[in-house]
Amino acid sequence: MRFDVVTLFPEMFSALTQWGITGRACEQSLTSVHLWNPRDFCSDARKTVDDRAYGGGPGMVMMAKPLEDTVAGLKAAHQAANIKTGPVCLLAPQGERFSQKMAMDILNHGNFNFICGRYEAVDQRFIERNVDFQLSIGDFVLSGGEIPAMAVMDAVIRLIPGALGDDESAAQDSFMNGLLDHPHYTRPEIYENLSVPDVLLGGHHAKIADWRRQQSLELTLRFRPDLIETARANGLLTREDEQFLRSL
Repeated sequence: MRFDVVTLFPEMFSALTQWGITGRACEQSLTSVHLWNPRDFCSDARKTVDDRAYGGGPGMVMMAKPLEDTVAGLKAAHQAANIKTGPVCLLAPQGERFSQKMAMDILNHGNFNFICGRYEAVDQRFIERNVDFQLSIGDFVLSGGEIPAMAVMDAVIRLIPGALGDDESAAQDSFMNGLLDHPHYTRPEIYENLSVPDVLLGGHHAKIADWRRQQSLELTLRFRPDLIETARANGLLTREDEQFLRSL
């Protein structure tokens, strides 16, 4: 899978491309990240990418032309390499809330393009002419779209077959079945007078699976009851799940 990212700070993405699971995925050519700086597409000596907002107000606005020329440049590179250009996504507060399901949808696109805004905003005309949709990672404000883009890319890359040491790891992640993940334990068996639950030591796989499912349901009900309602509406809860939830 290929990601193309329009950003004023391409160096930031070394955290994604050189470290951990995502770094290994890049090294193994399971994914590739191509960075495009709008300043490289400016014709003036100062490489101007922003200006004051019409109507006044604080902050600067990213100009439409440098961004549009950058997108045109990346699309031209795709065409020259006979690569299909995927959707163009702007990371923005007004975007749709990102979710695990959306991570899977992005993976299915094959190639994907991110626009990382900076300053106060991005000129609306660029958005209307070039952006297919917008994404948000939550109801809070960051200095730019780079960290949200990396968060989205991390979530997608770990779903690529081969990116994790065991593909079952992704299948068992929180949100994959609509619920939070169950608790996990490792050695030692007793730590500071706290023991690993007996069921996990018995080697009975069916009982372990039942315990993990119930723990997942209980944690989700306690911390994210909204996910229980969503899972119920989507038909993800069994009759046994509902009986256990009622017992709580």
